[in-house]
Amino acid sequence: MDEKEEALVPESDIKDEPRPEEEEGEDSVDAKPDRSQRFSIFSSTKKKKVEDKPPKTNNNVRIVTPAFQYKMNNGNVGRCIIINNKIFDKITGMGARNGTDIDARELLRCFKGLGFDVNVYNNKSCEEMENLLRTVAQQDHKDSACFACIFLSHGEEGLIYGTDGAMPIKVLTTFFRGDNCRSLVGKPKLFFIQACRGHEFDDGLEADSGSVNDSLETDANPRHKIPVEADFLYAYSTVPGYYSWRNPGMGSWFVQALCSVLNEYGKELEVMQILTRVNFLVATQFESYSDDPQFSKKKQIPCVVSMLTKELYFKSC
Repeated sequence: MDEKEEALVPESDIKDEPRPEEEEGEDSVDAKPDRSQRFSIFSSTKKKKVEDKPPKTNNNVRIVTPAFQYKMNNGNVGRCIIINNKIFDKITGMGARNGTDIDARELLRCFKGLGFDVNVYNNKSCEEMENLLRTVAQQDHKDSACFACIFLSHGEEGLIYGTDGAMPIKVLTTFFRGDNCRSLVGKPKLFFIQACRGHEFDDGLEADSGSVNDSLETDANPRHKIPVEADFLYAYSTVPGYYSWRNPGMGSWFVQALCSVLNEYGKELEVMQILTRVNFLVATQFESYSDDPQFSKKKQIPCVVSMLTKELYFKSC
């Protein structure tokens, strides 16, 4: 499939006003079956006390050893691929993911602001997702400092949905392993996954208020072997087994928090600091509500799996 034929979402076509079908309303989850008709849930919009928010401080200084920091002074930061699946074939049993266009729009702006070359691809089948990412992995990334891919879709544990069904996430990420994508060897490969990972609800609970080897200085030294699975980071919207929440008028809880932190601290903090703050915001600023106690006061916590071997800052070294 010719990548040039993909439907892109240009920044100029993205409006601030929510589309009619995306008016704020009931939250939904990115899993099967679609239970949106049973829920009367909305993300919490009440203002939190000042002490609930991460304290703003100028003490975000970390001592960084250059040998343990990814080099970001390449020709460009790198490519960012956003796969935004909203409409699904009837045979899948999946409902439309209203609100996902808001996520795609905000992520486009956010990652462009970090210096990425961003492309958005809408409503892709499993085969189309596979062909797209295989093509991207085969391209030359020697002038890129890293690579990012974002999936916005329905999901199950270990699976992501194309418009026609589910496929293993591993199939799509394997294209970027060190033995398959040589030009990204030793460079960070980031995958952000907004999708359910099961059918459980999180009820929440009430809580009271040294010497370095010189050879490590290069991102990819051909004289030293590195694991093919090294330098990957997976940021999931929720932990294994649980639903992931999305609001039709505001977007998903995870993406709202991710964009908020990246917009404020994306060029200041290290990526694990950023994602820890995202965890905090999702955990403390969002809660579901429903007349049915079974679906009321539910919580969510994102999950980060890191195989990064150095610290990652979205700024030049």
